[in-house]
Amino acid sequence: MMRPNGLARAAVRFKPASFAGTFVALLMSALIVTACGILLETSLRGSVPPERYAGAPVIAAADQYKYVVTGSGEDREKEAVPLPDTARLDAGLADRVVAAPGVKAAVPDFTFPVRALDGVAIEDGVLTAHGWGSHAFTGSALASGSAPGNGEVVLDPGTARAAKVSVGDTIALRTAAGQQDFGVAGIARATAADTARDFGPGDATVWFSDAQAPVLAGHPGKADAIAVLAKGGTDTGALADSVKKALAGSGAQVHTGDDRGAVEDPGLAYAKDTLFGIGGPFGGIATIVAIFTAAGTVALSVSQRAREYALLRAIGATPRQIRRAVASEALLVAPLAGILGTLPGIGLAHWWFGQLKDRGAIPDAVQIHVSAIPLLIAVGAGLLTALGAGWIAGRRPAKIKPGQALSEASVERLRPGVIRTVLGLATLVGGAVLAGVAAGSTGDGAAGASLGVVMCFMLAVGLLGPLVARLCAVLFGLPLRGAGPAASLADANSRANSRRLASAITPIVLAMAFASTLVFMNTSERHVADSQLRAGITADHVVTDPAGLPVDSVRRAAHEPGVETAVGILNTQVLVPTGSGEFKALQGTAVQGVTGSGSELAKVQDLGVTEGSLNRIGAGHIAVDKSLASTAHVGVGDKLPLYLPDGTEASPEITAIYSRGLGLAAITMDRASLAEHVTSGFDSTLLVNGGSQHSLSALGRVTDASGYAAEQSLDAKTGAWMNNTMAAVLGGFAAVAAVNTLVMTILDRRRELVTLRLVGSTRRQVLAMLRWESLLVAGIGIVLGSAIAAATLIPMMHGMTGTMPYAPPLMYGAFAGAAASLALLAVMLPGRGALRRQS
Repeated sequence: MMRPNGLARAAVRFKPASFAGTFVALLMSALIVTACGILLETSLRGSVPPERYAGAPVIAAADQYKYVVTGSGEDREKEAVPLPDTARLDAGLADRVVAAPGVKAAVPDFTFPVRALDGVAIEDGVLTAHGWGSHAFTGSALASGSAPGNGEVVLDPGTARAAKVSVGDTIALRTAAGQQDFGVAGIARATAADTARDFGPGDATVWFSDAQAPVLAGHPGKADAIAVLAKGGTDTGALADSVKKALAGSGAQVHTGDDRGAVEDPGLAYAKDTLFGIGGPFGGIATIVAIFTAAGTVALSVSQRAREYALLRAIGATPRQIRRAVASEALLVAPLAGILGTLPGIGLAHWWFGQLKDRGAIPDAVQIHVSAIPLLIAVGAGLLTALGAGWIAGRRPAKIKPGQALSEASVERLRPGVIRTVLGLATLVGGAVLAGVAAGSTGDGAAGASLGVVMCFMLAVGLLGPLVARLCAVLFGLPLRGAGPAASLADANSRANSRRLASAITPIVLAMAFASTLVFMNTSERHVADSQLRAGITADHVVTDPAGLPVDSVRRAAHEPGVETAVGILNTQVLVPTGSGEFKALQGTAVQGVTGSGSELAKVQDLGVTEGSLNRIGAGHIAVDKSLASTAHVGVGDKLPLYLPDGTEASPEITAIYSRGLGLAAITMDRASLAEHVTSGFDSTLLVNGGSQHSLSALGRVTDASGYAAEQSLDAKTGAWMNNTMAAVLGGFAAVAAVNTLVMTILDRRRELVTLRLVGSTRRQVLAMLRWESLLVAGIGIVLGSAIAAATLIPMMHGMTGTMPYAPPLMYGAFAGAAASLALLAVMLPGRGALRRQS
């Protein structure tokens, strides 16, 4: 008798079709694991090489993170949450640094946006401003004139030409401090370091004196960072140690090497968070799904060869030889499938990374990091999956008696395993419990619990597959029994082969459940937000500008003929502490800073106040959305602890609670409380009652509430791209798995199909039976997948918005139609081929 590994080689060589499905499943799982692993590794190792600070070996800056600490002792965990805006440090610290040994110069750095007046030929009218002292480390040099003093500015040559000014002339500029005339002290050529962080689409650059720059930026006495230059012969490491000692107790952090790039480009922190979200939580779910699906395919492949194993047992093969043969088959197929799967996985990771870059989610300077680690994990995970699934599936044919093996190979075993049934019921109960938790939670808590819901229910379907399939076959097969002989035969086949049916429907359930959950979660949230936005904007006119509106826009609008009310809105984010104990978190929350009183705001914006009054909004007083109030366990009269955009702590009192925070902003406060804590002090939106569109057009783009809502909806659709991509990746994988499983099932039934032809069935009747079976499989998969998505989305949306999920009918129809079409194609094409070869 052949050795076990010889049996495995012979099986793969002479019956390759039996292993093709396993090969495809393992290849696809390696693809998913590789792509997510690469993005996860990039999130952990990604860096930005310094551009602006390339000429300064050491940079001192404030900590750009806030931290959430949970647990204690060995269980203590510290999570870093990036700040919404740049945290600044005291510019006076430069005096302490310059006195440190080895320091040649310590230069406070300031970078902020400035607007040119209308009529100046600068794209979007936005210029990037710096302090002139930065020329010491950027290399910019005067071409003519002198360094700027108070009330003076240095322009780059392009800006000087666009403004038609030269040295000695005057130019009017708008800053966070308002509009002001500046004397042109000089013309200087900007270097790559000066244009590394632009606020506008062009490279227009201006420089102010270091004494005046922080005032014009809206942050008196504060600097973005302090660039430290070394004396000759001073080592970077020694210089950094010297600066650390000088700044001890100040809270400032010292950076060298590529860490300097993270200081100048705050987008790196959010890019890492985005990549970690894809490679971590989503990658974990995708990996579990991929391994789960691959394991099911391996188990199906082993079970389809139960007759072969029974014959081997009948001619004297020992249980150990059977197990070794199954393991050898896995060793022959899994490594090659894994290695080949990593190649498209690398391609998918590069495509995904590039798309995120194109959408501005990742800074251009960040590069994707590809190493052998995720590739080895992908190949290893596939190999372990194949070995584990093969061992589990091969246990019974290996240990039962030869005669019993032949008997079971010809008739499907009806009773599922006890352990499998218990685990399936446990996951079903767990999903129901988590659904209740999601329904009783709010905000991110509801979303987090719902991810567990979909995973538990999917595992329950996989573990209880034969029982679920048998029940569904009975229920869904009722209409088939009166639809003719072919439909009746399809119904009988499905009820008699519940394990085969379960293998076919599970991937379709998977595709429908995950695709529907990920896509309709976003459509539901955006549907509510859009409704709230349309109902909440009551102003006659909405004025916007991509670069921000001038500081004096409210005053100028108020003086236009017929204008009754003008309110400026500054949109940004704050961090709000939520939860307690092990569930503590910092939640990024949208906030609007209002220019004017609460009563004026009520004339142009209906927040849907349910408790309290907007009249007291001002210094130390805010209004919050009811969902945030519930999450933070606060009400009217309570103080809400929060971190302003630059990390400054505040605890304003809540004066009102409203219901339209998802569409407008979760927190409403006075603009003055925000202005000093953001990089750009220009308003995002101007809401106006009265006046005319023509008279307001000088301030920016003018539209009405409906047009503004449509613009915001378009932006939201762009933001939903990531969710849709995740759905496409996971749904696409599940769809391939579904096709793969269905094809394997049909190819394994060739003997059955031939027998039907031999007993008198026509080719058309056999194909009609297959068609009915595929529709039954698709129908069960669509219904179960939709039920899981509904069980996930209903409690989640109830907790997040208090409404039911919104699934666009055409989109849902497309999902269901795609699932049905795939099932039909995957069954009918190989079925036709099998019948054609036997005719």
